[in-house]
Amino acid sequence: MGHSFDEAFAAEFAPLHRYIARRVGAAAADELAAETFTVAFRRWERLDPERPVRPWLYGIAANLMRHHWRKERRMLRAYARTGVDPVFAEDHEPAEDTRELAAALAQLRRDEREILLLHAWAELTDTEIAAALGIPAGTVKSRLSRTREKLRNRLDPGGIEAV
Repeated sequence: MGHSFDEAFAAEFAPLHRYIARRVGAAAADELAAETFTVAFRRWERLDPERPVRPWLYGIAANLMRHHWRKERRMLRAYARTGVDPVFAEDHEPAEDTRELAAALAQLRRDEREILLLHAWAELTDTEIAAALGIPAGTVKSRLSRTREKLRNRLDPGGIEAV
């Protein structure tokens, strides 16, 4: 199952960059995606060839993004106020339910937001999220369902579709 670093970089850099950009903005994403792969390159020889690369990379990125979480929360709050996604303004028309979702995401605890967005935006499975964050899959499942419930209570019925 072993992958070469070059293959992993070619396959995963763009989706990882886009995921990070949705969370902390394009400028920070350039730096964080590059830093993620720098760390991965340094640790590549120690990576178990049986271990899936994708969750491992998102785990590295999650650690690096922890330092940016205040900025992420500010961005979500700005998005909630204006309805304009600070990252992909050209992709979306401001919509009331999107603004509500951004406001609700800003209220979540960092660990809840991390799991939810790895699921919704990076499209990782529960097992991959567990591997990325180094927590049991059961914890991922229960936090994900609790977080969704929290959002459901905070949002109009239509707003939850985004997650």
